[in-house]
Amino acid sequence: MICGFLVLIGALVIRLNSAPLPLPERIALPEGAEPFAFTQGTDWFAVVTSDQRILIYDRATSQLRQTVEIE
Repeated sequence: MICGFLVLIGALVIRLNSAPLPLPERIALPEGAEPFAFTQGTDWFAVVTSDQRILIYDRATSQLRQTVEIE
């Protein structure tokens, strides 16, 4: 039981220290935008940028649908 717990903690530490996944090549971010986080839905995906914007793209065409400014 102790060994299993240590393996679980080790796996968690390794996962949290791994490098972030790169964005798909088909995403064209606006100039100066640096990706911070990425998420996706059924027909869209979104990129959160380091300058506090959420860029929502259409999954089929990879075209920018909407930009949301975070205050």
